[in-house]
Amino acid sequence: MAKLLVVDDDKNIRRVLSTFLESCGHEVRQVPDAASALAALSKEPDIALVLTDYRMAEMNGLELLEQIRQQHPDTLVILMTAYATVESAVAIIKAGAYDYLTKPFSLDRVRQAVERALEVGNLRVENRALRDVVHDLPLTESRSSAMQAVLRTARQAAQSDATVILLGESGAGKNVLARQIHEWSPRRDRPFVVVNCTTLSDQLLESELFGHVRGAFTGAIKNKPGRLEAAAGGTVFLDEIADLSPTLQTKLLRFLQERQFERVGGDETIEIDARIIAASNRDLEREVAAGHFREDLFYRLNVISLRVPALRERPEDIRPLVEHFLTAAALRNRRQELRFSPEAMDALCAYQWPGNIRELRNAIERAVVLNRSDVIPREGLPDRVFQTPSPARARAPSGGTLEDLEREHIRRVLAEAVTLEEAAETLGISTTTLWRKRKRYSIE
Repeated sequence: MAKLLVVDDDKNIRRVLSTFLESCGHEVRQVPDAASALAALSKEPDIALVLTDYRMAEMNGLELLEQIRQQHPDTLVILMTAYATVESAVAIIKAGAYDYLTKPFSLDRVRQAVERALEVGNLRVENRALRDVVHDLPLTESRSSAMQAVLRTARQAAQSDATVILLGESGAGKNVLARQIHEWSPRRDRPFVVVNCTTLSDQLLESELFGHVRGAFTGAIKNKPGRLEAAAGGTVFLDEIADLSPTLQTKLLRFLQERQFERVGGDETIEIDARIIAASNRDLEREVAAGHFREDLFYRLNVISLRVPALRERPEDIRPLVEHFLTAAALRNRRQELRFSPEAMDALCAYQWPGNIRELRNAIERAVVLNRSDVIPREGLPDRVFQTPSPARARAPSGGTLEDLEREHIRRVLAEAVTLEEAAETLGISTTTLWRKRKRYSIE
């Protein structure tokens, strides 16, 4: 159970509360005033919850609450008062207390308030741990010399405002690297805005990117700023930029040249400062040669080009990535002390991972959810991990284009999946994006 602190200048109330809370299994400290409470918290910072009287000499409960929030922000506070009004209750909650108790109170009400507060506290701790794991991006360190070279160049590029284009297969981590470039840059305190160029129709994507004015089209009932305006001073990440229509390519080219644009249906010229990072899983030079992508836009984007290696090209990174994703998945699913058996780990490291990091993450999430033992066995992994690679999958990267590899991987996942939604989840994309890719690659 938890460690609690009871603060009240009434000795009898301290004794009754302490005895009751100890009977509930908690470890309880009790002090008569705010100064003693702050001293106790400094001595024992693992105190999870403070129950304090509102009216005390020298420093009242609200003042104590303010000090606790400044010095011990993770400690929750419940205020006890005999003079509760709607106004005082609102003031107590606004000041940051988790809850308040009106004297005289029943011990059952105390128990309920304490249990709820501790549950919230535990969730905060779990969320913070999960956030720390998730924010410890798995691409920022690598054992692969090829990936290390990419990271070195990315760090250098981050210090400039130069446009960066990231190339590589779907799921290789281009979006993660784009965010990391922003975090390494002087723009880190400004917005990082993501625009997925595959998920919306041309009209909606144009509105999403550049904004629109009232009446620009059916449903445009008010002026709406676009993602470029939202990213002012920061970074815009254009994912799968090869899917932009010719019209949007022209408008984007103008923005890259002049840093100006107009909202859809508007005539006011808007000028903003935002850095562009783009990404594509297709060979843009081939797209240019085929007439699908503007040559002048390609050269505007291609200031600094980085190719993110596929996971099979850096097998030395698989084991640390497995450990990273296992920790994150265990936290999300409230599992502790999870690990893969040696046989399972060997299978994970031997697999080609055509879906790259995204496929690896999804496979580990599935294993954590479906296996209840603390050691995940080889049998707890998806069946595809044990399948013999097809010739297309086993080829070296130079044996086929990125499009060939993606087409083959999507076809294989669709063949194995029961529904389109299941296939999209396995691939780590939306069903809309999967539908577009099926149409592009003529996959039935």
